[in-house]
Amino acid sequence: MSDLIVHGGKPLAGTIIPSGNKNSVLPIFCATLLTDEPVTLKNIPDITDLDKLVAFARHQGSHIEWDRAAGVMHLDHSGFKRKLVDDELPQDMRSTVLLYPALLHRLKKISVPSNSKGCSLGVREIDPHLEILRALGAAIDAGDPLVIGLPRGFTGARHWLDYMSVTVTENFAMAAALARGRSTLINAASEPHVQELCAALVAMGAKIEGLGTSRLEITGVKKLHGATITIGTDYHEVVTFLALGAITGGEVRVKKSLPQHFDLITRAFKKLGATVEHDGTTALVRRSQKLAIEPAFTPNLLPKIEAAPWPYFSVDLLPLMIALSTRAEGTIHFWNKVYENGFSWMPELAKFGAHVVVLDPHRIVVFGDRPLRPAVVDSPYVIRAAVALTMVAASIPGRSVVRNAEIIKRAHPRFVENLRSLGAELEWK
Repeated sequence: MSDLIVHGGKPLAGTIIPSGNKNSVLPIFCATLLTDEPVTLKNIPDITDLDKLVAFARHQGSHIEWDRAAGVMHLDHSGFKRKLVDDELPQDMRSTVLLYPALLHRLKKISVPSNSKGCSLGVREIDPHLEILRALGAAIDAGDPLVIGLPRGFTGARHWLDYMSVTVTENFAMAAALARGRSTLINAASEPHVQELCAALVAMGAKIEGLGTSRLEITGVKKLHGATITIGTDYHEVVTFLALGAITGGEVRVKKSLPQHFDLITRAFKKLGATVEHDGTTALVRRSQKLAIEPAFTPNLLPKIEAAPWPYFSVDLLPLMIALSTRAEGTIHFWNKVYENGFSWMPELAKFGAHVVVLDPHRIVVFGDRPLRPAVVDSPYVIRAAVALTMVAASIPGRSVVRNAEIIKRAHPRFVENLRSLGAELEWK
């Protein structure tokens, strides 16, 4: 793993063009395996998780041309082998589960480890994925490894999710697209990247109703065809660079900002005293904004930012708001309704001098605007926590080190280069 050396204390200023959405490109790449016809993907981010999926598909016989500079990928899976070459799926990333529908469609049977890996946010169970696949016709043979079989293809079904899971909804959409008959998913996730996957499937010939809602209706088709698909902007990256501008007192503009997704995001910034403006599709924070937490109107109630599945405030963005709150006058309550391990990195934040009280696995209180100092901190295996620690380091004059920060590359292909273009002094070591 690589450490990030940060020489902070300088207001950042400039303009950023964000990458394509990591959370969109991974399921869309997996969806291309549902057809043997050529598919072209545009605005592809150069991230490590995608590298692993590409290497896996090539190893299986797919022909893939990836122009990293142009962000364009041409895929042809017609040569994909009917058996796993190494009897093993890519490891160390949660998105491996998104391969299950396409592999079952192609191979009819797969073996998977019962402890699928991802980041360190807590237990990432595979049971909901297995329930979806079983509802749509798969047979599950419990054990380690688990064996999933699909002897007669996917069959349409109705399923009601216990929880609005993004990846489970995406797996449902991919499996149901080729199922016999009509399928319904109730309590479906509706995040922008889920909508993008569904739109990509429609471009490939799928019949999907209810995009952007909590109820998806999918009529299966016999086959999907090729298409040209453009990956949308990563709104998480848009927010990241706006937050970096705000925490350093600089002025940062981010193009292609998807303002239609920003209502709650803008409100979260405002609760911390930072105003986000939109000029068409460019978002910006202006220089020297005074960070101060807005008091609640309700007496004796702490101001609060709570995160849960879309259309709530995105849980992936919560660490960025926590970092920003350490520089804001006042006290604020954060509530992570998704991950039971989402605040495991608070001791690292405290090394900078931040005052944070962990109430329970899902809630914390930050006492802002305490004196901060440079520090050497250890990033957990959580992308946004590593970014948040880097944000705090960038706001403090002096040299800080964020150890094991390489996980940032899983979502931000040009993180350091973009920060340098804004005037930051930092480097990998």
